Amino acid sequence: MEFDFDEVEDEEDSPFPEVRASVSNIDDPEMPAMTFRMWFLGLILTLAAGSANIFFNFRQPAPSIVSNVLLLISHPLGKLMALTLPIRTYRLPRWLAPIGLGGFEFSFNPGPWNIKEHALVYIMANVSIGVPTALNAVVVAELNYDVKLGYGFNALLILATQLTGFSLAGLCRRYLVWPASMVWPQNLIVCTLLNTLHAEEEDARGGVSRFRFFCYAALGSFFWFFLPGYLFQALSIFSFVCWIKPNDIVINQLFGTSGGLGMSILTFDWSQITWIGSPLMVPWWAEVQIFTGFFIVYWILCPILYYTNSWDLSYFPMMANQPYDRFGQPYNITRVLTPEHTFDLDAYNQYSPLYLPASYAITYLIAFALSSAMIVHTILYHGKTVLHGFLHTRIEKDDIHAKLMRAYPEVPDWWYLITFVACFALAIVTAEVWHTGIPVWALLLAIALPVTYIIPSGYVYAMTGQNITINLLAQIIPGMILPGKPVPNMIFKAYAVQTLAEGTAFVQDLKLGHYIKLPPRATFMVQLVSTVLVGLLQVGVKEWMFGNIKDICMPTQKDFLTCPHNQVQYTTSAVWGLIGPARQFGTESIYHPQLYALAIGAVLPIPFWLLQRRWPNNWNKYVSMPIMLNGIGLIPPATGINYSSWFLLGFVFQYLIRRRNFGWWTKFNYVLTAAFDCGTVLSLLLIFFTLQFPKGGFNVNWWGNTVFQNTADWKRLPLRNVPADGIR
Repeated sequence: MEFDFDEVEDEEDSPFPEVRASVSNIDDPEMPAMTFRMWFLGLILTLAAGSANIFFNFRQPAPSIVSNVLLLISHPLGKLMALTLPIRTYRLPRWLAPIGLGGFEFSFNPGPWNIKEHALVYIMANVSIGVPTALNAVVVAELNYDVKLGYGFNALLILATQLTGFSLAGLCRRYLVWPASMVWPQNLIVCTLLNTLHAEEEDARGGVSRFRFFCYAALGSFFWFFLPGYLFQALSIFSFVCWIKPNDIVINQLFGTSGGLGMSILTFDWSQITWIGSPLMVPWWAEVQIFTGFFIVYWILCPILYYTNSWDLSYFPMMANQPYDRFGQPYNITRVLTPEHTFDLDAYNQYSPLYLPASYAITYLIAFALSSAMIVHTILYHGKTVLHGFLHTRIEKDDIHAKLMRAYPEVPDWWYLITFVACFALAIVTAEVWHTGIPVWALLLAIALPVTYIIPSGYVYAMTGQNITINLLAQIIPGMILPGKPVPNMIFKAYAVQTLAEGTAFVQDLKLGHYIKLPPRATFMVQLVSTVLVGLLQVGVKEWMFGNIKDICMPTQKDFLTCPHNQVQYTTSAVWGLIGPARQFGTESIYHPQLYALAIGAVLPIPFWLLQRRWPNNWNKYVSMPIMLNGIGLIPPATGINYSSWFLLGFVFQYLIRRRNFGWWTKFNYVLTAAFDCGTVLSLLLIFFTLQFPKGGFNVNWWGNTVFQNTADWKRLPLRNVPADGIR
């Protein structure tokens, strides 16, 4: 979305009301940030959360420790350290002057626990919440392909992918961080929560403070989640239409919650509503486009394709998350593998082609269109801005936040450039020394993908909160250039996907530092140190688990450490690395017409760009085909209810309340979504560790926890039965 700064009165604040509602427009440059307590809390929380989330990654079901929980935990710990640490000031001896430290003064307790320390702890710990794609890839290589490369390779692979994304993020600051129009809606929730925790006084105008409102809402969501999350799970799988007609397959497919299109709209589970992101965070204009794309593709196109049996779709469940064979059974990858885990063409011809359910078929169709639409859209709408960024330091008029950041020395670009070059050299070392089978030119191509897409995906993410992924391209390209080589295919995908994912995540944290007015060099140091430490720790935890836990990744593992994510990784590596895109989408395949979506995607942005040039102030200025296409890319594993309920709540808060009571919305909207997130996650963890995990768990068996399980929606039944001799 473009913004005309000339139309905004210069009031020394952001031109965007969402930012004004969440981010302070004042700063204290003397406020300490790089303190002992910041490093101590940040490292402790980073290592703890990183270890826990690696453990959860290999378990089913798998909760996770999210960043907002770490932010909440660090606040009372920081205040406790401010109360207990000595306030004495220490001075380093003068004989350290040759290295620039002589006479340097520091204190373990420089004053009250402040918002800058808190934000740096959050940024440091935020590195640990995700599990690297590369880690799952090495586990699959070891377990399924018997390729054991050891701790050294695993650690270097993780660090190379993580730090390459880190360096790309720094090089993109002038496009994705400094401009005021790069809002990054997720950060508005974090800023609101930080400002709420560090401004606990009552509102001068009377009424409840934002901090007290946060406590009330978080407490309410904590106790409420016990209903849909444990005691009355039908409130989560609220497919009431399907309860009335449990055996009607069409009704269950259209109105279903578990495996249907979600036309029933309602759910009372916050985790269901926010599966694709908080509806209180994404701007209304973006929500309209995302739901419009979902409506057209999944409520119109999908039923047409499915009920006309295009691509044999109606022989399989509509919203399944796995491929099938010609007999209607989940595809058995092992039947097309040789003992050396390479592709067996004869076995493939005797067994079956790989069939896609409607959810996967449409996902790939949209992904093809998105990959070309992103490039064309960025050239048309942001080409001048990107070119201007290469020629000038600033690409927009500075808002108040950019002006305040001038008080701090910026990180030189060459710091990030050196990191990028060093990490690519590290990637070459891991490929050549350990003889992985991936050539250097393939690594160059793998890195070229995130380099190409980080700015286009960053624009979409910054303005809408919708993350762009390149999973499809990162699977198709190595499948074409490295056919029949699953391990090199996984390494290629790890470099491409993880670099882009980490790059956008690091840019988001850089923008948070911009909003909180953190010294850029402090943010650089915190991100670099935490990335290295967490990468080494995650590989160490994985090595310990696989060396000490009996039967790990086996279906009968007694502690449910069955490695569900690795099974998905193994399946995709075999499908794309073994069978390959040439067979799946080639001229002999029924899915070959999907390739035309590449051309269609390249054309789609053009008419709306022409309309915007002709009528620049009309509704068409908000239309963005990448947003519309990317917004529906989370299906599968998301289903229709995650979109319909999300849009309903977005309509209430981002349209009705924002228009009719803007004062309340400004004060409480982002506080409410942060409170609901925190309360729900804490409740989920408590339920998991006290009621579900110990001794196999304790289940409450009654109608409210079983009614949805007796429907065609829950069972994901297909419309047609496969012929006895299979699909021909």
